[in-house]
Amino acid sequence: MSLDLAAIAPLAVTLESLTDPDFWISVGVLAGIYAIVGLGLQLNTGYTGIVNFGMAAFMAIGAYTMAILVLKAGFSFWLSLPFAVGASMLFGLLVGLPALRLRADYFAIATIAMAEVVRIFAQNARSLTGGNQGLFCDLDNPSNCFPDAWNDVSESINDFVANFWADPPSLFPLLLVIWVVVGLATVALLYIQRTPWGRVLRAIREDEDAALALGKNTLAFKLQSLAIAALLGSIAGFFLALDLRTVHPLDFEPLVTFFAFSVLILGGMANYKGVFVGSILFWFVLEGTRFLDLPDPPFTETRIAALRLAITGLLLIGLMAFRPQGMFGKREEMVLGE
Repeated sequence: MSLDLAAIAPLAVTLESLTDPDFWISVGVLAGIYAIVGLGLQLNTGYTGIVNFGMAAFMAIGAYTMAILVLKAGFSFWLSLPFAVGASMLFGLLVGLPALRLRADYFAIATIAMAEVVRIFAQNARSLTGGNQGLFCDLDNPSNCFPDAWNDVSESINDFVANFWADPPSLFPLLLVIWVVVGLATVALLYIQRTPWGRVLRAIREDEDAALALGKNTLAFKLQSLAIAALLGSIAGFFLALDLRTVHPLDFEPLVTFFAFSVLILGGMANYKGVFVGSILFWFVLEGTRFLDLPDPPFTETRIAALRLAITGLLLIGLMAFRPQGMFGKREEMVLGE
C-alpha cells in the first residue's frame, strides 16, 4: 500500500506568518489588554475572594463612554478618559452595593448578568451606541475620530523608534504603551497589596466573618476592590477600542471575561507577576494555532476556529491536572474562604 503524500500535505502547520512581526505585535497588543483585565480579576478573585464575571461590562462602559463623548459630544480624547474611568467605577459601585451582599456563587451570577445587560443595552440603544453597527470614525468628519489624538502620539513614538528600527509596524507604539501600563499597574498593585489595606483584603478572602469580628467594614473594602477592577477594565476597554478602531457590542461578550480567567488560571491565583506571563502564553497558544493548515472539507473556517479553542482548552485542562495552582501560584492560595 503506497502512501499518498498529496493527502497528507494539507495536514500541516504554516510557518510563514510565524516570523511576521506585524502579526506577533498584534498578538502582543491583545495579550497586554487581557493582562490588564487579568490584574483586575486577580485583585478581586485572587486577593479579595470575590468571583467577578463582569469585567467585560467595565471594559464596555469605559470604551463606549469615551467614544460617545468624543464622537457625539465633541470632547477631546484625553478629556474623555477620566470621565469614562469615572463612569465605569461608578457603575461598579452601584452594582456592588446590592450584589456584594450575596454569597460568592450568587455574586458571580449577578456580575455575568450585569455584563450581559450592558452589552444588550449597547446593542439596542442605536441612537446612543450605534447598535449592532457600533461606534466608529465618521469619514465625512475625520477630525471627530477618537483614534486621531492617539495617532499623533503613535507617530511621535514611531519617529523615535525609527532611529533604531528602520520600519517599525504601525501597532508597535500601542504595544509599547499597553505593556508600560501593565508594568505600572503590576507595580502599583504589588505595593498596595503589602499595605494594611491589602492585608485586610486577604483577611476577607480567608475568613470574612473573622475580619468583621475585628471591626473591619468588609463591604467597603470589597467595593473598593471592585472599583479598582472597574478602573483597570475601563483602561483595557480604551486600548481595545484603539486597537480595533471601533467600539462594538460583540467585542464585550462574556467570552472576554472567560479568556481573562484563563489567563488567571495559567498565571496562578494571588500572583500579579503571573498574570502577564499567563496572558502571553494564552495568546501565543490561541493565535499560534491559527497556522494549522487543515483540509477543507471537512475543516471549514468555523470548525478550525472551534478546534483552536479546543486545543487551548485541552492545554488548560492539562495544566489544571498537573499543576492546578498555575505556573506561579501556590496551592494554599487556591482555597478561598475556607
